[in-house]
Amino acid sequence: MDDFGTRQVTAASAPVPNRLAIHDLDCGTLRRVSLTVEPGEIVCLSGPSGSGKTRLLRAIADLDAHGGEVMLGGSNQQRTPAHCWRGWVMLVPAESQWWAETVREHCLDLSEADLAALGFGPEVMDWSVSRLSSGEKQRLAVLRALSHQPEALLLDEPTANLDGDSTRRMESWLRERIRRERLPVIWVAHDPGQIARVADRHFRIDGEQLREAPCR
Repeated sequence: MDDFGTRQVTAASAPVPNRLAIHDLDCGTLRRVSLTVEPGEIVCLSGPSGSGKTRLLRAIADLDAHGGEVMLGGSNQQRTPAHCWRGWVMLVPAESQWWAETVREHCLDLSEADLAALGFGPEVMDWSVSRLSSGEKQRLAVLRALSHQPEALLLDEPTANLDGDSTRRMESWLRERIRRERLPVIWVAHDPGQIARVADRHFRIDGEQLREAPCR
């Protein structure tokens, strides 16, 4: 099992794209977190190191124990098999895990257009994982997640290891995919410039609570 905790679910079993709703969620030091993310909306999440950003994403993905309720459309996390939920509400962690020898073994179909958009040629599919830099792994982890056709996306600092040009390329490509596929997205970010560029709304962790903050 990888960081996503995913297994294949059929298209017929997955919910139609819909809002991601968190109600009174408790995890770690966070208390009674409530947040609704609409289809195609990007909500950026920021806060001090150790404030609970990653743990919140893991709770929403049903990877960490928590209180409260998480809904995707009409589907309740607590009443959904964990492997199905983690395929619908997919976490892309800051440090992705790679368990097989080649890139191809980790992904479903990746189009040449998507690979090119993030700076890769089709030959990357046959590359050994051992030759990938941290930035290449980060870009490919996002492609890998989207190849599994999730219904919602949780991004934990998806551009942290990228240079400026690669960051802007990733931001632009992700925004377009999120809008087109109408994915509700929570995106952990520290850079105010990035938040201004990608966020529809911005929340900052303040002690035990989320507080809405300006995007710019």
